[in-house]
Amino acid sequence: MIYSVRHITTFLYEPAVRESVMELRLQPRSDARQRCLKFHLDVDPGANIMEYRDFMGNTVHHFDIAESHGQIKVTSQALVEVELEPAPRDVGTWADLDAIVGAEDHWEMLLPSQFAQSSERLEALAQELNCVRRDSPLKLLLELNQAIYNTFSYVPNSTKVDSLIDEALESRQGVCQDFAHIMIALARQLQIPCRYVSGYLYRGESATDRSVEGASHAWVEALVPEAGWVAFDPTNNCLGEGRHIKVALGRDYADVPPTRGVYKGGAQSELSVAVIVSPANAPTPAEMAPSMILRSRPIFRPANSRAEHEQQQQQ
Repeated sequence: MIYSVRHITTFLYEPAVRESVMELRLQPRSDARQRCLKFHLDVDPGANIMEYRDFMGNTVHHFDIAESHGQIKVTSQALVEVELEPAPRDVGTWADLDAIVGAEDHWEMLLPSQFAQSSERLEALAQELNCVRRDSPLKLLLELNQAIYNTFSYVPNSTKVDSLIDEALESRQGVCQDFAHIMIALARQLQIPCRYVSGYLYRGESATDRSVEGASHAWVEALVPEAGWVAFDPTNNCLGEGRHIKVALGRDYADVPPTRGVYKGGAQSELSVAVIVSPANAPTPAEMAPSMILRSRPIFRPANSRAEHEQQQQQ
């Protein structure tokens, strides 16, 4: 299936700021089951955009606007071919997984990370879900995927972009970012390499997904013996099934925010996001209203009076 993805991010500043520096992770990856056929990035006001790869091989675009401005509009457009991921076969054992972990370098996806750490509430959830090594790695991961879906309610704006998993664990509600972090933390405690995936989810007309339309999405990939990295989506209780469009991989959200930057000035900022994912052969969709609008105040660094904010969008 070939998808067209349009992602529009707008930042408004009041009053205008003097300079902005920003990095973007918006270009879909190319791997064994996905190919980014075309990608175009536009920034207004115009800027010299540089490109590099980070430590996980994600494409990062970086730019600096060194003049006064009250708005930045970032528009990315991509054409992506995604193959249907075959259902993994449940033939691998815990011993097989341990052998893979012992022979390969997966330590970064086994250690606690900024948003995927153990806590008393996480330990309580692990006991509640009987999250111990049993059956097979794949069967347990499938149970965790469904259990998180059943245990937590999807409630937009119930947590923030920098919320730790304890907030979702306490309220039993959150968004896909929270559910991905919870599953990653539980899996890593069992010595299952698990990583965070940011991207998009195509919602067909008959889709019953909980995640909202018009926004980016997040899920996880866990290493399964005999199957490799398998995509699990605890928000919607499904596997990667040809509708998940992968943009970036990381230890957790801190590694892969779609946008992140700093600016000079004492402005308040407003962030709005609109995402359109459609089949490539479908009629060009109309411009959508933003699915999310966030307002924030700057955080000042006393040393140089430089306002800093993480211009990010929750997934």
